[in-house]
Amino acid sequence: MNVIKSIFWNDEEQRLRLVWRFLVFLLIFGPLMAAAQSLIYFFFPDLLEALQKGEGKGLLAGWALSEWLMLIPLLVVLLIVGRWVDRRPFRDYGFRLDKAWWLDLGFGLGLGALLMTGIFLVEYLLGWVQVTGTLQAPAGSTFAVSLLMAAALFLAVGIFEEVLSRGYLLHNLAEGLNFKFWTPTVALVLAWLLSSSVFGVAHADNPNATAISTINLVLAGLFLGLGYVLTGELAIPIGLHITWNFFQGNVFGFPVSGTAVNQVTFIAIEQHGPELWTGSAFGPEAGLIGNLAILVGAILTLLWVKWHYGRVQFQRSIPLPPSQTLGSEDSPTSTSQEVAV
Repeated sequence: MNVIKSIFWNDEEQRLRLVWRFLVFLLIFGPLMAAAQSLIYFFFPDLLEALQKGEGKGLLAGWALSEWLMLIPLLVVLLIVGRWVDRRPFRDYGFRLDKAWWLDLGFGLGLGALLMTGIFLVEYLLGWVQVTGTLQAPAGSTFAVSLLMAAALFLAVGIFEEVLSRGYLLHNLAEGLNFKFWTPTVALVLAWLLSSSVFGVAHADNPNATAISTINLVLAGLFLGLGYVLTGELAIPIGLHITWNFFQGNVFGFPVSGTAVNQVTFIAIEQHGPELWTGSAFGPEAGLIGNLAILVGAILTLLWVKWHYGRVQFQRSIPLPPSQTLGSEDSPTSTSQEVAV
């Protein structure tokens, strides 16, 4: 009987084992998200039609509403799962909202904007993009309203994907892989790699996706996860994710992961140049120029963490179960929770 129980229950941690925690999460989140998404069908049929066609006046509003109707159930489920399944407070998913957190968020927002500006300038100077107009919006929509919809969309996308991919998945994988025959750092790095792979594959069915774009998005997942594994917080990844997407599609007019969110943009462009470098219809994330931006961004992230916290270290507290962490005052400056990179 004890052997059977141990398959499901971890006596040391007093909670379900990793696989069963994932299953409970999916069993709650899946139906709740489906129910929330059904609101579009019942109350916003025009938006649903635009989503199904992938075009039309209501497409941006439909995308934004759809993302928020995934984000809200996710946060609700994490409150439930965190309390009764994962056995941790909500802040441990990366939301310890102190002064350092908000400073990191500001850095992430600035970094995403800076990197995408750099990509645009390089492609423009090389003659790979041609500016064809400004303040472009879908037919029948005003620029201001369309831009607001795009901002709402990427705000939800940035929070949703980072909470799910890093705050929940990476964190739980790190705990589940924290075996006694290797160190917590090994578990954290493996979880970082696995969660980034899931992130890349999750975008494999996007419009215009290729094998190269999927591989590059695995690298993007590693880049987005870097700020998390170094600080234990989602501030840098969320900020970076929001402005990377928004500046990519709605400031400089590139496709965003293959989608046509760039139908509203400050700068409308036509893209030329070698597909290997530009990513063509998928956007810079599928090109070598996107990889170079990721490399520059990773270096800047390391420099920021070094400046902000005085050291660059993996957060070894991430793979530890809640019962073994020190408490709410842990930070990247707590050396007992970390090992140097």
